[in-house]
Amino acid sequence: MKLIIAIFLLGSWFNICIAQEDITTDELKEHITYLTSDKNSGRYPGGKVNKRIVNYIKKDFKGSNIPSYLKSYKQPFMAQLRVKKGLMPKKEAKTWNVIGVIVGNDPNLKNEYIVLGAHYDHLGMGGGPSSKSERIDIHHGADDNASGTSALLEIGEKLWAHRAELKRSVLLVAFGAEEQGLLGSKYFADNPVVPLSNIKLMINMDMVGRLNEAKQVYMGGAGTFPGGVELMKELGPPLGLSPVIHAGSVGGSDHVSFYKKNISVLGIHTGGHPQYHTPEDTVDLINFEGQKQVCDYIYNAIMKVASTTYDMKFIPQGE
Repeated sequence: MKLIIAIFLLGSWFNICIAQEDITTDELKEHITYLTSDKNSGRYPGGKVNKRIVNYIKKDFKGSNIPSYLKSYKQPFMAQLRVKKGLMPKKEAKTWNVIGVIVGNDPNLKNEYIVLGAHYDHLGMGGGPSSKSERIDIHHGADDNASGTSALLEIGEKLWAHRAELKRSVLLVAFGAEEQGLLGSKYFADNPVVPLSNIKLMINMDMVGRLNEAKQVYMGGAGTFPGGVELMKELGPPLGLSPVIHAGSVGGSDHVSFYKKNISVLGIHTGGHPQYHTPEDTVDLINFEGQKQVCDYIYNAIMKVASTTYDMKFIPQGE
């Protein structure tokens, strides 16, 4: 009987380890389902909902054993909320970036950082200048950007499981108030937790949940570090992906805040769609198998740069 119990416990422990090392569609779906739930009413900056989302991300980092970089996982800042032209300005809202760290093992390279980021906020009930619909209703933001947030949590979990292989360190950052004008990433870049010169690459995930039938994953900024275009091309086919890679085309999301500080970037997404910035961007439209492929692709890119002595330097590009 004791032997049977021991085998059962060993099997349970093995399954837990596998879950920690693998990015799974079930966990991606669990995260997106929570983030887009009606009770989170579109993840608008400020207030109880914002705190609940931040605590969810913190709890997941803790559950994966990923330490905070600062004493707290939270980097607070004030966000000026956008309104349509001609309307009275809103009060600033207190919100946060959420930061975890996985420290590398090389005595020198561990002081260099790869930032993996995604914004967790969305448009709330809509009605603001970014909404593409006149409807006042929950803007769920499943692809934009619950997909990126869930990818951040899952890739972070896998990186932690393989931390012994890392030479460089990885900062995991869930940015607040991106929809208000890249405010979280701007605040981070202006108030970095490590010297900006030590950040060698920022990879941003914004809308990575709608991989199309052609398996195209899009990215800009691959020319901002040596061999970036070639690297991102070669990583695609083994995963069944067809990367669409731009050396420049840096604009559009939180990675812009880092590029403006002369930091190499990759801005990764799976393309636009009619549900963008409308209440119809819902979890039922997410391609979870495709999202897992994209997550594995990004994980492999991080490992190529962070687990080796890959030459990293900033190469400016035309916009």
